[in-house]
Amino acid sequence: MSHAAFGPISWERMIGAVEDVRNRLERATAALEKAGIDYAVIGGNAVAAWVSRIDRAAVRNTRDVDLLLRRDDLEAAKQALAPAGFVYRHVHSVDMFLDGPESKVRDAVHILFAGEKVREDDLATTPTMSEVEQDEAFRIISLEALVRMKLTSFRDKDRTHLRDMIELGLIDANWPSRFIAELAGRLQQLLDDPDG
Repeated sequence: MSHAAFGPISWERMIGAVEDVRNRLERATAALEKAGIDYAVIGGNAVAAWVSRIDRAAVRNTRDVDLLLRRDDLEAAKQALAPAGFVYRHVHSVDMFLDGPESKVRDAVHILFAGEKVREDDLATTPTMSEVEQDEAFRIISLEALVRMKLTSFRDKDRTHLRDMIELGLIDANWPSRFIAELAGRLQQLLDDPDG
C-alpha cells in the first residue's frame, strides 16, 4: 500500500491554508465591489461569518470560496476578476474562477447563479440578490436564505453547518415554518435529533 509523501507538520502550513482562503475571498469580493457587480458570499464562509457573530470559537474553517452572482453579470465578472489574477473555467458543469492559471480546482472561487436550481432535482432555487446583506467586510447572503440553501443541498457538511447554527441559537424551533414542507421536515429532523 503506497502513501502520499507527507510534508512536515507545521502551524505555518495550517495557518497559511486558512489565510489563502481569506485572501482569495477578499481579492474576489474587492474586485467585484470595484466593478459595481452585485454578489453575495455564500457557503462555508457565509456560515462562518454568521457563526462568528455569536461565538468566534465556534467558527469552522473552509477551503471553499463560494459566491452568488446573477447569470447576466458573468461576463462582467470575468472582466473584473481577471486583473485580480482569477482565470475563468467551466468544469464539470461548475462555473469557477481559478486563483491563477496554474492553480487547482480546489483553489478556485466557485459561482452559483441567483434564482436558479443548482441541480435539476433541488427542492428550491438559489436565493435572489434581494436576499443579500451588506456586512462590514463584504456582501453576505441573509441568514434565512443561507439556511434554505443548506437545507436544499443537505449534504453531510450542510447538516454540520446547520447543527452549528442550531447549537448557537441562530436557528430555533420557530424556523421550520419559514420553509416549504420538505425543507421544514429536514430542519425539524435536525432540531429533534441534532446528533442523528
